[in-house]
This record gives sequence, structure tokens and C-alpha cells, in this order.
Amino acid sequence: MNQEVIDFIETLKEPWQVELSNTFREVVHQAIPDVQERIQYKKPHFLKNGKYAAAISTSKDAVSFVIFNTSELELPEGMFEGPPERKTLKLRKGNTVDVAQLVTWVSQASASL
Repeated sequence: MNQEVIDFIETLKEPWQVELSNTFREVVHQAIPDVQERIQYKKPHFLKNGKYAAAISTSKDAVSFVIFNTSELELPEGMFEGPPERKTLKLRKGNTVDVAQLVTWVSQASASL
């Protein structure tokens, strides 16, 4: 656990953004037990073997969760945005996500890192 990442999440203005960011962070830790985390480009990044596995970014009305290395994943149509090699899930206040499914996707995407 990286204190900079903890501080980043705790200083978010909206409680729902804090909650979602902590959920995404927990997803990564479940999927990649030996994950390294750090603040890079002013947002939390999660690395496996020095390679990007996931990232969290926030905007005024959303929290985005990026999964890297997704070219081989079968993801539902319309749920994610982005090019084949990295997909972004953008959630707004009140949105929910299947955490167990997200853990599976992150685990699959990071397996070859």
C-alpha cells in the first residue's frame, strides 16, 4: 500500500468518488496480489512486474478505471471505451459494477505481464 495513493483517494471531494476509487483499488489488489502502486501523471497507477496493469482517474462527475493489456479479453459491448490494448470503465454517481467480474478481467489482463 502506497501512502501517496491513499492520500490521493482520501482527498477526493465527493464521498462516492472516494468509495468507487477504493473499490477499484481493492479490485486490483485482489486480482494482482503482488501489485505495486504509485502516483504517476497525477493519478494512481498499478503495476505488475514494472508494467501497467490498471489506473484510476477522476473528473468532476466520474471515476474512470483503466485496465491495460486487454487485447485478448472478451468484454461486454458498450461497457468500456478505448483502444484494444486498454479499456476504460467510466462510472458516475449511483453507478454500480460487478466487482467479482472486474477482478476476473483485471486478473486475466495482467496474467501475461
